[in-house]
Amino acid sequence: MTKPFYEYPILNSPYLKPSRHHALGDDGQPLEHPPILSRRPSRYVTPVPRARRRNVEATRGQSVLELDVSDSSGAGYNPTPIINEIRSHLDSWRNLPNPNDWGVTPVTQHLLQHWRHYDFQGPRPFFCQLEAVETVIWLSEVARGRRQYAHIFRHIEEANRDANPDLYRVAMKLATGAGKTTVMAMLIAWQAINAARQRNVATFSRGFLLIAPGITIRDRLRVLLPSDTDNYYQTRDLVPPEMLNDLRKAKIVISNYHAFQRREKLETNKTGRAVLAGWRNAPLATKETEGEMLQRACGELLALKNIIVINDEAHHCYRERPESDEESELRGEDKDEAKENNEAARLWISGIEALKRKVSVRAVYDLSATPFFLRGSGYEEGTLFPWVVSDFSLVDAIECGIVKLPRVPVSDDAFNSPMPVFRNLWDHIGKKMPKKGAGKSGDLDPLKMPAELQTALWSLYSHYQKEFESWKSAGIDVPPVFIVVCNNTASSKLVFEWISGWTRQVEGEPQTIHRGHLELFRNFDEHGNHLPRMNTLLIDSQQIEAGGNLGENFRKIAADEIEQFRLEKAAREGAADVSNISEAELLREVMNTVGRKGRLGEQIRCVISVSMLTEGWDTNTVTHILGVRAFGTQLLCEQVIGRGLRRQAYEFGDQLDPEGNPLFGVEYADILGIPFDFATEPVAVNKPTPKPVTRVFAVRERERLSIRIPRVAGYRHEIPPDRISARFGEDSRLIVDPKLVGPCTVRLEGLVGEGHDISPDALDEMRPNTVAVYLTKKLVELYFRNGDEPPPYHLYNQIQPITRRWLTEYLVLKGGTKTGMLTYAEIAEKAVALIYAGIAHEFGEGAQIKAMLDPYNPAGATDDVSFITSKENLWATAPDKCHVNYVVCDSDWEAEFARVAERHPATLAYVKNQGLGFEVPYLRSNGGETRRYLPDFIVKLDDGRGDQDPLNLVVEIKGFRGLDAQLKAETMKAFWVPGVNNLKAFGRWAFVEFRDAFAIEDEYRGLIEGLINGSHAAKSSEPV
Repeated sequence: MTKPFYEYPILNSPYLKPSRHHALGDDGQPLEHPPILSRRPSRYVTPVPRARRRNVEATRGQSVLELDVSDSSGAGYNPTPIINEIRSHLDSWRNLPNPNDWGVTPVTQHLLQHWRHYDFQGPRPFFCQLEAVETVIWLSEVARGRRQYAHIFRHIEEANRDANPDLYRVAMKLATGAGKTTVMAMLIAWQAINAARQRNVATFSRGFLLIAPGITIRDRLRVLLPSDTDNYYQTRDLVPPEMLNDLRKAKIVISNYHAFQRREKLETNKTGRAVLAGWRNAPLATKETEGEMLQRACGELLALKNIIVINDEAHHCYRERPESDEESELRGEDKDEAKENNEAARLWISGIEALKRKVSVRAVYDLSATPFFLRGSGYEEGTLFPWVVSDFSLVDAIECGIVKLPRVPVSDDAFNSPMPVFRNLWDHIGKKMPKKGAGKSGDLDPLKMPAELQTALWSLYSHYQKEFESWKSAGIDVPPVFIVVCNNTASSKLVFEWISGWTRQVEGEPQTIHRGHLELFRNFDEHGNHLPRMNTLLIDSQQIEAGGNLGENFRKIAADEIEQFRLEKAAREGAADVSNISEAELLREVMNTVGRKGRLGEQIRCVISVSMLTEGWDTNTVTHILGVRAFGTQLLCEQVIGRGLRRQAYEFGDQLDPEGNPLFGVEYADILGIPFDFATEPVAVNKPTPKPVTRVFAVRERERLSIRIPRVAGYRHEIPPDRISARFGEDSRLIVDPKLVGPCTVRLEGLVGEGHDISPDALDEMRPNTVAVYLTKKLVELYFRNGDEPPPYHLYNQIQPITRRWLTEYLVLKGGTKTGMLTYAEIAEKAVALIYAGIAHEFGEGAQIKAMLDPYNPAGATDDVSFITSKENLWATAPDKCHVNYVVCDSDWEAEFARVAERHPATLAYVKNQGLGFEVPYLRSNGGETRRYLPDFIVKLDDGRGDQDPLNLVVEIKGFRGLDAQLKAETMKAFWVPGVNNLKAFGRWAFVEFRDAFAIEDEYRGLIEGLINGSHAAKSSEPV
């Protein structure tokens, strides 16, 4: 019987709080048990340390990564109780219906509503991303200062005491592929916009230092700069357009931790130093001072106070445990690795401490998939950072479909045993592989590579061939990627040559000895010549990331490879663009563009990495991973596996959860040589073709077609209190039917015996006059109240006759519904909105209604449009009609309107309202929240007054017109259009709906003719 985990691994929508999880056994393996109907609690994952004294039997089996096992020994520090407690507080806080009860600033309130409810054009934030940000917001704005949460802050303070003295540091654990960069953008937006609007509030800062572990991530984080053309704030709609100007006031510096290394100011050799020191051998101050280092690394931030530091891949940053001598107990490569880890962590944390001494650091936010202490830290290797406050684990990410499911493929030439040898590969080949530096004494023979390793390569490659062909058949332009992670340069060279071919010096001349064993990965043709485009890449991750020069040993090994890529780059971009690029920069460009069409690494099929493949290497085309090194902890396993877990497609599949929410389809990564014993059953999978993406933006050369819009926050009503009246029309009608309120007649039957019907007859006892009293009271409270003043109940006697008239003439009951159903809160809100719109109609033609603009950003324009879409229904706009390059069509009706608008000579300019931030407030609720909607188009028309006095026409394209659409139209007619026109600052505005796709052209033509002639030719499309 197939376990539920393998049959349906994805249980939850990535956009909703997880509500189900798979049952795992004590060994972390899925059980034959239906999904558990709750969210998986955060559980401490026991690290698997190497014992200091081991017997022969203990060394036979490689440590298996345990994904969900409690620490029964009680050793180490377990922060998960606090994580689970914070989760419960967040759930209660998140479910508060009234934003005014959230205990946060208006800016934070607006951002939270935007992130939770906005109709994003591209990918919307995952639940795990929003939860991580909500955790920090809750700790900063809600919980701080409240006595009932004091123990949480004591926990954080104590957790930081040893590893981060004098710093307030909290960590968010997010699985690889869950989108840490998006979380960073949301944190920056929250802090920066609040700081811009509340300059004297100590909680917020507009200065940010983002620290990365290497150049790859540093360069990738440029999307967090508001000035970058691909910044996440705009391209991913993370910040409402009206807040972008405040965000741009932030000071953001992005650096890798290596920048904290104090550099030599005086470059000289040993003899020169001796001369400068003189006969007294006086010490020379040739290195930067701490202040000079900070000036170089942090720049403009030094002019600010209370900086926010954000650490990406933060497991590299900590102060090693005092009085620990763990490093001295290690031997060989383990000791070298521990030393490197400590030096990097010490440099990173020292830089932050130096910045705190200089300008003060308000908080340090850590983001990492694996926030664990490294070997040599003095803490148990793989121990979770005790200051972690938010946890979304790899298992959670798999169950939400956010990442690929790691699995071991079944291959015909695999070993016939329950546990194939190459599942725990290093235990079988470790002693046979070359030690560090072994290649310096001469060339190693790839043919003498251990048999078990060759078998593993053939097995995984056989599966790769099938994958390669399936991608090719599906029309995917780039190949799948196969990566091998090795422990040192000698091993990586051996594997590289065995896979792709090698040359040797024969009588002083290079001669190809072997073309490579794996055909799709060969770098040589059938004649032994280098291929013009390499298929296999050899890379030293650590040297590339540090940003310095390549080591002599690696430069020698990769000399042919570097030259080949230099030739290819010259052919693509010209010799002039290649002359000044260093070897490290060239290899870094190749590595960072693997799988990216039109770039240098586009056709790379196999990547062989010395040491650990860098974090932040976010290629989503990796399908196969082979580990050729020792693994002992969750940290190492998840870091390497994480390179293959990024999904290709973020589209919903055919599966739904029990509540009807669509789920992502399953994608897989096939893994060997890494003790990640998690998903081992073979599952056939069809590769979806990844959807292309298109950048939609305002074209600079079309600036003359820019359209300026008002950003309306609400409406001010100057209705005379002594003569309130109303004018109702067809759009004032409210139809109450079972679709709106639920079934009104239900048949109940038992297994035997007589059945009977039930219906809400009790509502018959509620007289229409009682309903009128209720609606009138709500109308006064929602629409006639002035700010925080008491409701003006003295207007009740003037308004109640209007309410009663509306109930009598414009309420339609169908299907057994009752008048008393108008007391349902949701129905009542819509009813009073229609009644008030009738009141506003009576007075809207004068100056009684004015739009209230956003006080911070009262206007917007098409100049700000910039986003990325994966939708394929695009209309390429005419360069003389639209400022923006594309209309992203949600329906063919919208494409038809774009065609019609462009063809008519009266159209001066038009734009689809997407990424523009044009919103209309249209319905108030009991909680004080105003709903907003986005009209479809804005058209600038010449209605006979010339192009210097155009009419701005707001266009709505509607097929089915329900109650919500009716309320939106009434708001436009009664409030928005007269309110904006009464401001006299944005020109003339009107509103129109088109409801018949086949008549759009005729109705649009008739509308314009009617406007020009001063009469309305098409009643169904009559503008207001």
